[in-house]
Order: sequence, then C-alpha cells, then structure tokens
Amino acid sequence: MIRALRPVFLCLLAAVPAVALRLGGVHPAAPVAIVIFGFGVVAASFVLAWAAEAAEVDISGGLAIALLAVIAVLPEYAVDLYFAHTAGSQPEYVAYAAANMTGSNRLLLGLGWSSVVLISLYVASKRSGQTIKALVLESGYRRELGFLAIASVVAFIIPMTGQIHLLLGIALLAFFGYYLWRAAASDHTDEPKLIGPAARIGGLGKVQRRVAVISMFLVAAGVILLSAEPFADSLVDGGRTLGIDQFLLVQWLAPLASEAPEFIVAILFAWRGKGAAALGLLISAKVNQWTLLIGSLPIAYGIGGGPAALPLDGRQVEEFLLTATQTVLGLAVLLSLRFPRWAAWTLLGLFALQFAVPGQTGRYVLSGIYMAMAIAALIYNRQYVVATVTSPFRRTPKVAAERQKELAGV
Repeated sequence: MIRALRPVFLCLLAAVPAVALRLGGVHPAAPVAIVIFGFGVVAASFVLAWAAEAAEVDISGGLAIALLAVIAVLPEYAVDLYFAHTAGSQPEYVAYAAANMTGSNRLLLGLGWSSVVLISLYVASKRSGQTIKALVLESGYRRELGFLAIASVVAFIIPMTGQIHLLLGIALLAFFGYYLWRAAASDHTDEPKLIGPAARIGGLGKVQRRVAVISMFLVAAGVILLSAEPFADSLVDGGRTLGIDQFLLVQWLAPLASEAPEFIVAILFAWRGKGAAALGLLISAKVNQWTLLIGSLPIAYGIGGGPAALPLDGRQVEEFLLTATQTVLGLAVLLSLRFPRWAAWTLLGLFALQFAVPGQTGRYVLSGIYMAMAIAALIYNRQYVVATVTSPFRRTPKVAAERQKELAGV
C-alpha cells in the first residue's frame, strides 16, 4: 500500500508549505505566495484526480458520475467561486471571476482538445504504419456534444446582456442536474480505464483502496480550500507588484494550475492509444464548465453580498464572446464525430494567435474568424445538427427497450 501511495505522499509533501503558511497566518510577498500556494493547488489537484479515478472501481452508475463530475472540477471552482463571492463586497473582483472562467474554457478546447487529437493521431499512425487523418468517436459521445451545444448557445445570452443573471445561473445548474441524470440512466458496463498512480491505487485490496481513496479526497479537498483564497489574492497582488496585467494572470495562470492534472491524464490516455476516451474526458469537462461553473458564479456573487446579476464590463463581454465562438467552432467540427487533423491544428493556431493580437480589436476579429469557420463547418455537417441537439432528450436504446418491456408486462 505504501508503494502504491508513494506519488500521493510526494504531492502532499509539496503542498506542506502552503498549508503551514495558511494555518500559521503568514502572508509572504505576492510573487512568493503565487509559487507556494500555486504548488499547493497543483499538488492537491493531482491527488484529487487520482482519487477520483480510483473511486471508479467501487462506485458505479449515477453516484459515480455525480461524485466524480463535482470532484474533478473542485480546484478550478474553488478559485473561481472565491473571486465571485469576494466580488459581492469588492466590485473590483468581478472581472477576475469572468477571467478565470473564460481562460480555463479556452485553454481546455484550444490547447487540450487539439493536443489530445494530434497526439492520438500520431500514435495511431505510428502503430498502423499509415497516416491517420482523423480521430473518430463512438456514437455515444453525441449526447455529450448535444448538452455542450445547448449550454454554449444559451451562454451567448451573457455577452448579449452584459451580465450573468441569477435566473440564468439556476437554469444552467438545473441543466447540469439533468445532464447527470441522463448520464446515470445510460449503460455503464465498461471497466474503468486507470493509468499511473490511479491504477496502482485501484489495484489495492477493497478495504485498503477505500480507506486510501476517502483519505485522499479529504486531505486534497482540505489543501485546495486552504490554498484557493491566498492563491487567488496573490495573483491579483502579484500582478500589481510585478507590473503584469492582473486580468491575464488570473485568466491563464490559475487555470493552468487547476487544469494540469486533467490535461496530463488526457494526454496519457492519448499516448496509450485511447484517444477517444481522452477527448471524451475533455468534452465532459467542457459541459461542466458551461453549466455547473457558470451557473454557480451569480449564486456565489449573491451570497457575497452582490445583487441578482453578476455584471460584466466591456472586456469581459469580449472575452465571453470569444470563448463562446471558439466553443461553437469546436462543436461544429465534431458534429460528424470525426476530429480531423487540420481542425486540431486550426484550433491550436487560433488559440496561440490570441496572444499575438491582444486588445479589443483582436478579440473581435478572432471571434469573427471563429464564427465564420463555425458557420462553414455547420453547413458542411448540417445533416448531424438535429440529431446532436435532440440527443440529450432521447432515450438510449437500452432504456427504451427496458421501457417497452415494462409496458408489455415482461
């Protein structure tokens, strides 16, 4: 058991300085705090990811889906919800809540989806001895794309109104609940695909495994909750101290810290020839972001003392528009359940281009490029649009068959 948990102990050791400083009430200089508390978040995120994967051995059906969906996004949400909650009493923090969300969302698709597809195609081509030009998904992923399509289209309300209203937040949370319910009703007979430390933990005896997983959950969650607030504040203070745009620090550095474990797991899946599973993991993460994360922001804002709507300034509206149009392009490309190599390079290139053309004009131009390409892809894949959008509301074949048996008295 000790050998299986060795990576866990190493990660927790890296988080000790963050926990010690927070419990001791010590506040180091902002640049130092970014490093120390950032390490705490990253280390705890890895432990949390391994525990969530290993838990699949013991937890099945809807409970596993609900539990793992929430646990996987805890590091990112802890930081983002802290910003939203603080913004209720300190309006200058409003921008940072939107910055963290848009950054993590674009990072997940522009860098995550593209990298997984390119690595998967490289591995498949090398193994087969011929060039593989597209990653093909199973038909079951259409429902995930349907949920993402509806949520991302509804999200256009945000840049159009310049706010995230509480009613919209409640609707998105309800839609996330429906997503979990639909996922729980599907057939989950496949064995969990575990790799690395998660596989070693999953291979322990039942009692040892459950004790290890529960302990990892509790300790990692505690480290994240202790580190999230000082890490978030240090990003804001550090930008001011170092003369770096605080918005950019919050938008990119915080998501990199919280998304790192998920990215690494997906890349390892891709490298081992499980490209569809890797991309499916990241598609599910996008659904969580567009529903659970965005829906939670106005609620946290209201609890912190803010009114019924989380307001956005001009820059945040542009960031949301850019994020939404990028998502629509990714969806439009995947409507046929095929992710071509050229599309992966295009999304990766456009993601990199945003850093070369900063500013309002650059964001609007990129949004226009994303939308124009998305419209072209939608027209090309138009025969799949209706099937994708309606897929979240159609029963799976297994559920439909069981229902027919019930009606027939079988």
